[in-house]
Amino acid sequence: MADPGQGLPAAAEPAATSGQSGPLALRLALAFVAVALAAVALVAGLTAAFAAADVSHLASRQRSNLTAAITVAAGSAWDRSQSWGGADLSPVLDLAERTGAVVQIRDDAGRVVASSPGFAVHRSSPQFSRPVEVRGQRAGEAVVRFTRSGLGNADQALQTALLTAIAGAAGLAALLALLAGLAVARRITRPVERLISVTRAMARGDHTARAGPVRAPGELGELATSFDQMADSLDRQEQLRRDLIADVAHELRTPIAVLQASHEALLDGVAEPTPDQFASLRDEVLRLARIVGDLQTLAEADAAALRLTLSRADLAGIAAAAADSLAGRFEAAGVTLAQQLTPVDVLADAGRLHQVITNLLTNALKFTPAGGRVTIDAGPANGSAVVRVTDTGVGIPAADLPRIFDRFWRGRHATHTSGSGVGLAVAAELARAHGGELTAASTEGQGTEMTLTLPAA
Repeated sequence: MADPGQGLPAAAEPAATSGQSGPLALRLALAFVAVALAAVALVAGLTAAFAAADVSHLASRQRSNLTAAITVAAGSAWDRSQSWGGADLSPVLDLAERTGAVVQIRDDAGRVVASSPGFAVHRSSPQFSRPVEVRGQRAGEAVVRFTRSGLGNADQALQTALLTAIAGAAGLAALLALLAGLAVARRITRPVERLISVTRAMARGDHTARAGPVRAPGELGELATSFDQMADSLDRQEQLRRDLIADVAHELRTPIAVLQASHEALLDGVAEPTPDQFASLRDEVLRLARIVGDLQTLAEADAAALRLTLSRADLAGIAAAAADSLAGRFEAAGVTLAQQLTPVDVLADAGRLHQVITNLLTNALKFTPAGGRVTIDAGPANGSAVVRVTDTGVGIPAADLPRIFDRFWRGRHATHTSGSGVGLAVAAELARAHGGELTAASTEGQGTEMTLTLPAA
């Protein structure tokens, strides 16, 4: 079993011993013992009842057989002398004595002709009687009483031994059930203890606490793994939140500083309120508005999966409409826009896909110099619907490529272009909201290829 403290920070240690897991383990163990004892008691009771019945039946049959043997011996003694007066009944009395019984032989008239010593004393003992018959004629009767010794006590001794064995087995089973219950309960509660300690550590602000590898039954192991995955996801989300706040503050700082400095200059009389001065202030206000608009677009992209209006649409048609809407800008920039479109149906929000493709084409235009070429092609590919935007621009450095979909991130080639750095982040979010994926491949100095892959309808 893995150590509960392994992989936890020191701050998490006290919490591991302050929980309620101990009583839980004890309650589980006692529950296991109670179930085991109930099962053992049921089996023991049924075994004892059936065994007692079998032993009593066997003892009764043995007593009946002994009575029959004594009757036969008494009949043989009578047959030798043809009367009870001359019959030697001492062997009959000896046979009864050896088997722990007392016997009384009576003639046909009911008179006692021979009796074991103490026969009258054992009135309450089990009694068997059989007629003594010789050659088909009744000569008398044999009455046998079984005392507490010999065969008379055999059934009691056997039942006592059997019940003792059952009680011993029940006690051993209870002990084994207790040990097994403690072991199983500990195995179940130990991962729970570990999760409790990690949860408390995280509640105290230690976001690095993790359960780590847990040796436990399948579901508990999966719970620990899922908990760590959840903690990692929360950690990433918290980091993204901090980065977003830092990025927004960074983006807002420059226009706000410019506006503040310009207004102070105007108020102090350092600068004249000329049309150029007011135009500069207006540009900064527009920049602030653009940043706020980008933030709103990003928030909408995060929740796009909840607000998509899905319908069957031709991806090639959406791509063609986006390309046509930007044809004038491409022409003004001296960049060729080529279209290679094959119809393919997708289940999508046409407006949102138009936004994604427009973003990809706009980015390609920004980084493709005059005389360059941008190609957009759409169509089916390997059971999916694909749109590719390929340019012959400056490309993306290999070190920057993994971060191009991060929010507010701008590479070194983007420092001299307009934008806030959320366009590709928005496009990637919208692609995921459609169940698709947006990927990029680029070689610095040779161009970039952006690929949007969606499930085909």
